[in-house]
Amino acid sequence: MPNTALMIASSDEHFREMVRDNLVNLPNAKIVAEYQEVAANLYIRVLQDLERNPTAALIVDISGDPEGAIKSVEKVKQAAPDLFVIVSNFHADGETVIAAMRAGANEFLLQPIKRTEFRDAVTRMERAPRRGSVGESKLGRLYTFIGAKGGVGATTMAVNFAAVLAQRKHSTVMIDLDWVGNDVAMQLGAAPQYTLLEVAENLERMDQALFEGFVTRDPLGFYLVGPPDALEQPANFSDHMLREFATFLVEKYEAVVIDGGRAVSNEVVLAAAQVSAAVFLVVDQEFPSIRNAQRYITFLMRMGFNQDQVRVLVNRYTRKVTAHMATLEQIQQTLNQPVFYGIPPSPAVIASINKARPFVANREEAGDLDRVFRAFVDKATGRKKTPADPKATAVGA
Repeated sequence: MPNTALMIASSDEHFREMVRDNLVNLPNAKIVAEYQEVAANLYIRVLQDLERNPTAALIVDISGDPEGAIKSVEKVKQAAPDLFVIVSNFHADGETVIAAMRAGANEFLLQPIKRTEFRDAVTRMERAPRRGSVGESKLGRLYTFIGAKGGVGATTMAVNFAAVLAQRKHSTVMIDLDWVGNDVAMQLGAAPQYTLLEVAENLERMDQALFEGFVTRDPLGFYLVGPPDALEQPANFSDHMLREFATFLVEKYEAVVIDGGRAVSNEVVLAAAQVSAAVFLVVDQEFPSIRNAQRYITFLMRMGFNQDQVRVLVNRYTRKVTAHMATLEQIQQTLNQPVFYGIPPSPAVIASINKARPFVANREEAGDLDRVFRAFVDKATGRKKTPADPKATAVGA
């Protein structure tokens, strides 16, 4: 029997638990992703997870909002026509079932789900043509950087990540979601006239020309938008707005890089992480940073993330640790997951911040740091496999 990989989309924990219970007695079956919201941008997250699990199927609970959920299913099927989709509802009236099938659903299950009906649907799913791989998505990717504590360099990592992508001629947008720090503009020497408040006010009529007309463009070519500089401005940019904004951006740009600050439980930052291809949790080797990272990872796992989505990035990584620093082995043991990459310390970082330009903009001055950081971007974006750097880091193979 082939492996059964299933993605679940439902705002109801009871429904998700019901599906998990039904999978217990099925050999080689596993849940590879859970989405706690059936939203218009569900297709973004599904496509990201299909890249890691190309033979997975999707089960969608439409009971909360049948009309809206069916529209979400339709967008998912448009983006991934070969995806096997099971729709479930408390009622199986003809109009709803027909609408679901027209949207592209392959199966319809009545709730509460009966074991025999679930098993039969899974059997038909396994007999359906198997995808060997997912076609190249035309949607852009989101990358979110979150600092485990203040001062670990999450903003610097995000800014230079966006800068490298722009240097490689990828159409890129940089978003600062840290309403208190608002450090991205400072690190880029920018003074934006328009902010996320203007984005919120114009979301309903947003198009590419309007967006590019009022956001700041960095000399390297990527676009920047963030919070207003004045702290007294109300942060009326909601998680719903972020999801709508992200849906617009990934259809127009190849990459969206987000500085989430350190507020991982903030609803807007969490929404950004949920629609991201990868979440980079930036730490250093100090023990308070590792402790916070452990708490952050635990929270993200409770929110439905998996280890493939959350990637630990050690900034200022060195093998020569002091008594107040954790080794690579201690970090991985404490966090119970591998470190994705390590970025070495360099005086070029402070120099670049003082100059208000990314350190990758001056490759000669950055030296080894530039080379290692570009190798990190390669690995993060899947551009190519990079070996570990024997001089600066043992992380990243």
